[in-house]
Amino acid sequence: MSTYDTPARGPGILLVLDGWGQAPPAADNALAAARTPALDALWAEYPGTLAEASGEVVGLLPGTVGNSEIGHMVIGAGRPLPYDSLLVQQAIDSGALRIHEHLSALCARLAAEDRALHLIGLCSDGQIHAHVDHLGELLAVAAAHAVPRVWIHAITDGRDVADGTGEAYLQRVAGIARDAGTGRIATVIGRGYAMDKAGNLQSTEVAVRLVADAVGEPVQTAEHAVRASQRGDEWVEPSVVTDRTGAPSATIGAGDALLWFNFRSDRIQQFADRLLEHLHTTGRPVRSTSLTQYDTRTSIPALIGRADASGGLADELAAAGLRSVRIAEAEKFEHVTYYINGRDNTRRDVEEHIRITGPQPPDYRSRPQMNLDQVTDAVLAAAARPEVDLVIANLANIDVVGHTGDYDATVKACEHTDEAVERIADAARRAGRWVLLVGDHGNAEQMTKTAPDGTVRPYGGHTTNPVPLVVVPAPGQSVPAALDDGATLADVAPTVLRLLGHKPGGAMTGSPLL
Repeated sequence: MSTYDTPARGPGILLVLDGWGQAPPAADNALAAARTPALDALWAEYPGTLAEASGEVVGLLPGTVGNSEIGHMVIGAGRPLPYDSLLVQQAIDSGALRIHEHLSALCARLAAEDRALHLIGLCSDGQIHAHVDHLGELLAVAAAHAVPRVWIHAITDGRDVADGTGEAYLQRVAGIARDAGTGRIATVIGRGYAMDKAGNLQSTEVAVRLVADAVGEPVQTAEHAVRASQRGDEWVEPSVVTDRTGAPSATIGAGDALLWFNFRSDRIQQFADRLLEHLHTTGRPVRSTSLTQYDTRTSIPALIGRADASGGLADELAAAGLRSVRIAEAEKFEHVTYYINGRDNTRRDVEEHIRITGPQPPDYRSRPQMNLDQVTDAVLAAAARPEVDLVIANLANIDVVGHTGDYDATVKACEHTDEAVERIADAARRAGRWVLLVGDHGNAEQMTKTAPDGTVRPYGGHTTNPVPLVVVPAPGQSVPAALDDGATLADVAPTVLRLLGHKPGGAMTGSPLL
């Protein structure tokens, strides 16, 4: 008899603690400094292990920090997936992007019609949403086809890389353009405006008007825009680089082309949709394309496709008729639905989605608890329903507040998360449920980083550290005293299915840790 030919183990809760990484105590380790008695007790009392959540084991380039998108995708798929950034780099290394048929045809047409190419994206090397060096390949293709005008609409970071490094990255962009022989920065704006995904359309509109119509603060150079920022790189005010006469360097005209060079979709698609709508309503038809596939309302042709993520946890639950409830607040709602389902918008008949909405301050440092009480209440309510086999929830605070780079606020976010975990674990025991807790990537365990100039700066980005994984059995449920070593996020879905009494799907290469 197979070890999987056992009666169903019973219902459970898969609880993703976003940004929960593991590192030794240090002066910049907010997780170690926080008072987290519930998490400490669970880690000490129940079987746990450290799971790798970065680099090649999850489908990223070697040494690349993990992120929420690939983390939830691999958790759901039960196998590593070649991430978009890896596919882009492979296309660059092989020369395939340099001779890409669609890109070459686009640039040739712009040259023939004397139209401009507008490159829009995040200018840093954080490898979460974009990599500034990808610009070099795109500019090289534009130069090879003699595109007459190439404008770069730069989005500054301050989250995936240390705050205060925006000026250095803009200088790097200028150097890349000089090497390619084409391209100039036309506008600069912080990602807080241009990469909102929580539905703050007012911020998005600021970015749209800047890029489309050059509505912003005039600056002589891109670097001046960053120096003038009062809220760091993330919130650089919309700035228009002017020519010698004081006029905007560029606006988007009819017949121009837009090329979005973020490789991750979720934080750029709201901006992309709204910009294309604005250009349409103002009578400026444009051609548009993206470096990788975006999930926009408007169809945008992509230069590079996606890895197949089917056959994961969502498909296995549906095939077995197991009902799941997905819960998260707006910042992470897509991660427990769309991403954990393999970048699939289809909601299966056995799925229920609960999106928590509430106050969303412009600066999470002022409200590190976010809407965690509402998320927790929803988890408890779902866990009490006997017809629900699996609750999947994301607790976002450690990551979202950690991204501010504010150590004290992040400590508080960790403590709020611990309180929520205690409530959920208690409710699970009462409902006869097991709980699997896991991080999706590291963040709050490293809150500083050394900048290129040697200074130590606040850091709100992700890390390559492993993430804790703990299994809290249901009352009376027998589990091993320890989990297998060498775990990765790809082992989560097989372990969840094992706890539910089902074997892993055929597409899964991860293994149950029990």
